[in-house]
Amino acid sequence: MYRFLLSCLVAVLFVGMLSPTCPVQANDNANDNANDNANDNANDNANDNANSVVESAGEVKQDQDEDALKDGEFKSIFDGETLKGWQGLDGFWSVTDQAITGKTTEEKPLNSNTFLFWEGGKLENFELQLKFRLTSGNSGIQYRSQDLGNNVVGGYQADMDFGKQWIGILYDERGRGVLAARMQSVVIQEDGEKKITALDSNEATFLEKYDPLAWNSYHIIANGNELTHIVNGTTTIKLKDMQVKDAETSGILALQLHTGPPMTVQFKDIKLKVLKK
Repeated sequence: MYRFLLSCLVAVLFVGMLSPTCPVQANDNANDNANDNANDNANDNANDNANSVVESAGEVKQDQDEDALKDGEFKSIFDGETLKGWQGLDGFWSVTDQAITGKTTEEKPLNSNTFLFWEGGKLENFELQLKFRLTSGNSGIQYRSQDLGNNVVGGYQADMDFGKQWIGILYDERGRGVLAARMQSVVIQEDGEKKITALDSNEATFLEKYDPLAWNSYHIIANGNELTHIVNGTTTIKLKDMQVKDAETSGILALQLHTGPPMTVQFKDIKLKVLKK
C-alpha cells in the first residue's frame, strides 16, 4: 500500500504534465460525476414533467373554454387584468379598475375612429353581455363586422353615447348608417325599404334612468337575420335584416373609441354565448 501511494506522489512531483489524480481520487471523481449527472437528469425530467403538466392544464382550460362556447354557455372573454385576447392601437387601450379602458386626451387625440378587436375569431349567432360607462362623447360595440385594416372596422354597431342621443340604436359603421332608431322594431326588405313599428318600451323612462357615468348593461342578441339590443333591461331596438347584399351574417367583435373631445370609455364583465344553429 505504501509503495502504491509513493508511486502516486512521485508521479505528481516529477511528471507535472500528467494528470495529478491518483486512481483512488479518479474513482471518487467518477462516482461524483455519475451522481451529478444522475441528479441533473432527474431534475431535468422533473422540470419537463412539470412543464408538461402546466402546458396540459393550459390546453385543457382552452379546450374547456372552446367547448363552453360550442355548448351555448356564457363565457368570459376578458380576464379583468390584461388585454390578452384583444388587439388595438397602442397607447389608447389599457386595463384600469378591472375594465378595458379606451382613452383620448387633448395631447393625444384620434384622427379617426379606432377599435379594439377581440381575437377569438368571427361570430355568427350569439349573445353578448357586458357593462359599460363613458365620460363623454360616443362609443359602441361592433359585431358581425369586417376588418378594414389599420384598426378600423365596418358593420353592425350597438351604439352608446354620453349625450343620450345614440344610446341603444343600431348603426351600420361605414355602411348604411342608422338601421334602427331607439324604440323601433324594423324590417329591412331585400330592396332596402324599411317597415317600422314602435316598441312597447317607454323611451322617456329609459333615458331618465340611463346614467353614462355609472355602470350600465348592454345585451346584444344576433340570431340569423334578427338582431336585438337590450340596455339596462330595456329592449331598445329589434331588426330583421333581409337586405341580403348588405346584411352581415358573420364577422368580428370589437369595441370603439371615437374621435372628438377627450373621453374615456370602459367595458367590463364581458361574456359571450354562441347560439346553436
